[in-house]
Amino acid sequence: MDATSSPVLDIRDLTKSYGPVRALDGVDLTLEPGRFVGLLGENGCGKTTLLKILAGVMYDYDGDVRIAGYRPGPESKARVSFLPDLAVLPMRWRVTDALRYHRDFFDDFDEAKAIDLIGSFGLATSMRIKEASKGMREKVQVALAMSRRASVYLLDEPISGVDPAAREVLLDAIVKDLPEDALVLVSTHLVHDLEPVLDSAVIMRGGRVVLQGDLDDLRAERGAGLEQIFKEMHR
Repeated sequence: MDATSSPVLDIRDLTKSYGPVRALDGVDLTLEPGRFVGLLGENGCGKTTLLKILAGVMYDYDGDVRIAGYRPGPESKARVSFLPDLAVLPMRWRVTDALRYHRDFFDDFDEAKAIDLIGSFGLATSMRIKEASKGMREKVQVALAMSRRASVYLLDEPISGVDPAAREVLLDAIVKDLPEDALVLVSTHLVHDLEPVLDSAVIMRGGRVVLQGDLDDLRAERGAGLEQIFKEMHR
């Protein structure tokens, strides 16, 4: 995907603390539409906190955050599809209940696409969530999140809960039929699996952004692939 216009995500001096622990420490980040961006870092570096703030589910922070020109709130939420790192579907539901909920709650939800993706995973819409494995639930939630016609997709560790053979299938589903001007921001520590689909990368450590840029530029500047760059920065 290619960047085509002004930034869709603009963050200035974003700071968030949990008591004495500073999860985000003065984060500055600008991302343009039409990009597939990897948000990379070890567990505890601040990735999930950042995504929760961008998704509008965490408000107690300092700094300025804009999504499509809006501060996190109702206007930004209407433009953001958020896939959290934890299962959120009620265990008592069937997949059909999840489809109905998304259809009723999100004006931009493409139910036909969701059903197609769920079927491509070999899953039935009549399946009960409580009877599904963790990997199956991950697939259903990816299908639901990627079936919104959003401006920004925030995906927190979407491939960490499945075996290596299933990761490629999930990544194919994530990139399938994306709006051309959408920004996809995917957090992961599985750099090797994600690298082939990325346009650019943001590497975090200790609540800070320590490196960011287009993937081709980073490779050329450092003479290494993204996974090697990531390992060197976390020695």
